[in-house]
Amino acid sequence: MLNIVEGFKSQYAKTQETELSLEEYLDLARRDPMVYASAAERMLAAIGEPELVDTRNDPRLSRLFSNRMIRRYPAFKEFFGMEDVIDQIVAFFKHAAQGLEERKQILYLLGPVGGGKSSIAERLKALMEAHPIYALKGSPVNESPLGLFHPDRFGDQLEKEYGIPRRYLTGIMSPWAIKRLREFDGDISQFRVVRLQPSVLRQLAIAKTEPGDENNQDISSLVGKVDIRKLDRYSQDDPDAYSYSGGLCLANQGMLEFVEMFKAPIKMLHPLLTATQEGNFKGTEGFSAIPFNGIILAHSNESEWQTFRNNKHNEAFLDRIYIVKVPYCLQVSEEVKIYRKLLQNSSLAEAPCAPGTLDMMAQFSVLTRLKEPENSSIYSKLRVYDGESLKDVDPKAKVLQEYKDYAGTDEGMTGVSTRFAYKILSSVFNYDQTEIAANPVHLMYVLEQRIGREDYPDEIRRRYLEHIKGYLAPRYAEFIGKEIQTAYLESYSEYGQNIFDRYVTFADCWIQDEEFRDPETGESFDRAALNAELEKIEKPAGIANPKDFRNEIVNFVLRARANNGGRNPAWTSYEKLREVIEKKMFSNTEDLLPVISFNAKASVEDKRKHESFVERMVEKGYTEKQVRLLCEWYLRVRKSS
Repeated sequence: MLNIVEGFKSQYAKTQETELSLEEYLDLARRDPMVYASAAERMLAAIGEPELVDTRNDPRLSRLFSNRMIRRYPAFKEFFGMEDVIDQIVAFFKHAAQGLEERKQILYLLGPVGGGKSSIAERLKALMEAHPIYALKGSPVNESPLGLFHPDRFGDQLEKEYGIPRRYLTGIMSPWAIKRLREFDGDISQFRVVRLQPSVLRQLAIAKTEPGDENNQDISSLVGKVDIRKLDRYSQDDPDAYSYSGGLCLANQGMLEFVEMFKAPIKMLHPLLTATQEGNFKGTEGFSAIPFNGIILAHSNESEWQTFRNNKHNEAFLDRIYIVKVPYCLQVSEEVKIYRKLLQNSSLAEAPCAPGTLDMMAQFSVLTRLKEPENSSIYSKLRVYDGESLKDVDPKAKVLQEYKDYAGTDEGMTGVSTRFAYKILSSVFNYDQTEIAANPVHLMYVLEQRIGREDYPDEIRRRYLEHIKGYLAPRYAEFIGKEIQTAYLESYSEYGQNIFDRYVTFADCWIQDEEFRDPETGESFDRAALNAELEKIEKPAGIANPKDFRNEIVNFVLRARANNGGRNPAWTSYEKLREVIEKKMFSNTEDLLPVISFNAKASVEDKRKHESFVERMVEKGYTEKQVRLLCEWYLRVRKSS
């Protein structure tokens, strides 16, 4: 307990004010440019350097990013599938830090509900806490000490003596500072400087504003207002009678987050124009402008944006916005990572989740977000977007860029949200009253039920159900069939190895045009008989060119024997032949029934085989209850097909 208490006290001490004289501040600024750095520069420093990834070294990434060198920022490592979005956001801060047009613009995140806009905003605010700011002691707007110096009169001197570039001098003092300067009779050495740590909790250099409605919202939530409790001591236009409680006042030298910005009345947005363009804004009283040298971060949904953009009266405002589109994730594997992250932060983190469950939910989510392609299957598009190569699978599949060009820039702005998917997963985990666990069969059922209850148009409902019945169910039947067969095979590995060894021996003799005599039975096989035996294995697997296939297998085994003490490799070591043997062993579903069914067993041997099979499935990540459910579902699907 003592360690955590001491750690807390130490961390708290770091956030406390450190006081300096103005001269000490300028000396410090000479040595460390971060002392007077802009909000954008401090944000860039907090984000840090990216990790460069050469996508040429990874087949999947090379298809997704066209062999480009991509940047991944550790500060955003949990934002899966958002590489392009993060790149645009970092570019905004980089250009703003360089003093380009972006420093005068509002960073605006545009995207569908539940797409990650708020999460990005929270991360940016957390990053803004990383580096301290320096402000005049007592200033209600955290104003920089450099605001005391007019660029025309002191710019050259400050640059020459302290190395502070002119662009950091705004020449704008707050009304509070002007009053103090008058009290000090122009002696600026009486100003003290404090080192402050930006804080979300204390609303220090980081603030949040939310919209109200036309009746109860005014600009005071942005610019502050007179504190009527002080009017008995000060006149109404006295800076000390003013309450600097507006978002722009609190967020100076930091970040102001404006939630659902375009739901606010247009009159409320006007102070943002001067704050961004001129670095200052007017309060509600008749004193001078208040400085603002921070970042304004806004976000809203597309419907509000479209309404605002289509209003011709808002053109001046539109020109001051830097739009970053934040679409839904369109990569299945990245969507799965999002679900895992969400589940990890819940009590379901340790609950059993059958293999394929999260993948199925991710596939459904992404399918709803994709635009139907031209002359190609949307299911092939799903796989291409995830970095798969389909050239040997689907001749009609297009390359990634072709799909994107046809889909346009708005792809991913519609469909089901990650929030919707997470609620579905929550229902699936709690579907069975006796076991908190998730599996794909329950997932498909819950999805169908939820789609039936949602207020979707008929066309969208039909399309969503088709995704489940036309793609998810058949694909899962194939997947679970392979899982079941593999578990069965692993319990009969000797049988598979015997088929493998016999096939290799027959193929070798056939290639050498030699007879083969079975050492156990004494039976002799000439070339025609060998060919007939080999075809019994090859035909169920649909081998198109048996001669080449046999040569390929024998050459592989001969090379493997040289490194294996003369012994044949394991039958699972060569993918092509492993699949051939599997198809041979399970060309008939009835072979599986005695082992995988949960009916009463005819013999002790069948029972032992069944228990061994269930153990294999449990090792793969299923619960015993799920094994029964999924086997029964698989057999039912196979029987009906």
